[in-house]
Amino acid sequence: MNNYRNPWAWIPSLYLAEGFPYVLVMTVSVILYKNLGIGNAEIAFYTSWLYLPWVIKPFWSPMVDLVRTKRWWIYSMQLLLSVGLAGIAFSLPTTYFFQTSLAFFYLMAFSSATHDIAADGFYMLGLNEKDQSLFVGIRNIFYRLSNIFGQGVLVMLAGHLINQTGDAATAWSYVFGLCAIIMIILGIYHYFILPKPQSDTASSDRNLKELFSSFFKKKGIWVSLAFILLYRLGEAQLTKIASPFLLDSREAMGLGISTETVGLIYGTIGVIALLLGGIIGGIVAAKHGLKKWIWPMVLSMNIPNLAYVYLAYALPENIWVVTSCIAIEQLGYGFGFTAFMLYLIQVSKGPYQTAHYALCTGFMALGMMLPGMIAGYIQELLGYNQFFIWVCLCTIPGMLLIPKLKIE
Repeated sequence: MNNYRNPWAWIPSLYLAEGFPYVLVMTVSVILYKNLGIGNAEIAFYTSWLYLPWVIKPFWSPMVDLVRTKRWWIYSMQLLLSVGLAGIAFSLPTTYFFQTSLAFFYLMAFSSATHDIAADGFYMLGLNEKDQSLFVGIRNIFYRLSNIFGQGVLVMLAGHLINQTGDAATAWSYVFGLCAIIMIILGIYHYFILPKPQSDTASSDRNLKELFSSFFKKKGIWVSLAFILLYRLGEAQLTKIASPFLLDSREAMGLGISTETVGLIYGTIGVIALLLGGIIGGIVAAKHGLKKWIWPMVLSMNIPNLAYVYLAYALPENIWVVTSCIAIEQLGYGFGFTAFMLYLIQVSKGPYQTAHYALCTGFMALGMMLPGMIAGYIQELLGYNQFFIWVCLCTIPGMLLIPKLKIE
């Protein structure tokens, strides 16, 4: 039996399916709950918990190797994600929508994190080395396109439906119903189209004790972990409050921007700027190395946070001024985040590079989860003006650790 499938038939759709639920869980959930009248403290606290599956992902990733095939995990998780999306759609018009929809978001988060493990592993099994190199850029492009679709197009659609119906719960219910249908189609499509590589079998040859112990025995690992946890201390809080700030009324010291417009400027233009920043960062780091570019990248990630300080104090009504500020912040974030990802690769070097990289990303997710949980409470305590100043101050601890790092 010929198990080969043209990679163009499944790589783009696989990484659309990987990025799509992640952006719904991490970003769209914040906008959804803001539209439905939930307070910033509750939004930030409960949606930050959604990072937990990605925090502990390295510890249960062996299960994906030990049970069934990665192909099975992929389409099974996609169908489970469609159940979660349908659950959210049906729960939003109900009395206890917050508790019920959160439960389905948690189901989605665990399913999405498990899907990430299976998809990234299957990528290496389903392609030869030449195609792996060829399609690494393609998969990243389609992952980002799924972000634009979720954070941009779907938010704009929800905003349009809110304007048409006057009912945010109904509008978002339609949007998540559409998402469920899309995920069902992707799951069925991948059931038939994914190749069946002979190497995609359940295995039990992983020395887990050695894998974990060797990671924590690395030279300078505790300084590295402190840096990983603190590097995005400011960004972790900003991410949870940026959308509520854009959506809040001017009476509440927000910018009073419509959901439809937020989808355009934050979810579309902002994500494009983020992608562009990442591309530029990758090019300059490849030419001159991380050691030379670490400080420019760190500063480019943190200094543009001042754009939100300006927006909070000036409260500009010109939408192009707001768009420019968000684009600058996201461009700098994309450029600076490149340094972070390259450093994670350096920390992971060794016999268990793939597993150690997964551990690093788990600590990275923890560094987003914990600060995000308290971001809403801090914002409600300080107000938007002083909160964004606080975010800028939170960038300092991570920068103080850079001279102590071993950077190649």
